[in-house]
Amino acid sequence: MKSQSRVFAALPTAEFTEIKENQQGLEPKAVTGQVREVQVTGAAEASCPADRASMRFSVTSSKESAGEVTVSVTRRLDYILQALRQHGIRGEDTSVRKFLQRNADTYCMDAEVGYLRLCKHSVLIYRVASEFLAICSHRLLSSAAPQRACVSAVENAQQKASKISQVLGQSLGPPLLVREKETREWKVEEEEEQRSAPHIPVVTASSCVSVSFSFRDRNRKKL
Repeated sequence: MKSQSRVFAALPTAEFTEIKENQQGLEPKAVTGQVREVQVTGAAEASCPADRASMRFSVTSSKESAGEVTVSVTRRLDYILQALRQHGIRGEDTSVRKFLQRNADTYCMDAEVGYLRLCKHSVLIYRVASEFLAICSHRLLSSAAPQRACVSAVENAQQKASKISQVLGQSLGPPLLVREKETREWKVEEEEEQRSAPHIPVVTASSCVSVSFSFRDRNRKKL
């Protein structure tokens, strides 16, 4: 697991400028107050076994008539859907889209079969994709990896903010804002994929978050 963070701290000031928009435009206005917060950007990665499979099959055909191209594409779609059912993929887990257009003297139809579901054995996607290698794009995902990466990124940001507050002689208060800036997910390429025995690939997810914490007011009396 990798992590990193960026820090921005705002210490108390006597006053700040608030800009409000009215009918005439932007109007600056001095407001008495204090800015007491620390902003931290943290990132982390987490790896988990894949438990979601995503596939997309593309079929294209051109014929002289709309009826001929429809029959040609439908025949291939039926074959793909039949193969998916033979591998235990139900019809309600798939989606089919068709696009018909006319180009000069020919009719062209593009069709697409999509599949995304939770699966206990993600190696299923390789078995199906191997039968339609030329028309299938596939991807393996993990449900747990993005969540773990996000939580770890927030924990990392909190730890960094706590250390920064100590360096500045402040006391860290509650969070003001937590925002996930970026998330990515990819399959880890390993030597294990070269083996003939089926296996469940590992998926790694990364998350980058921005967290703002307030500084506690040391002058406030405790009740």
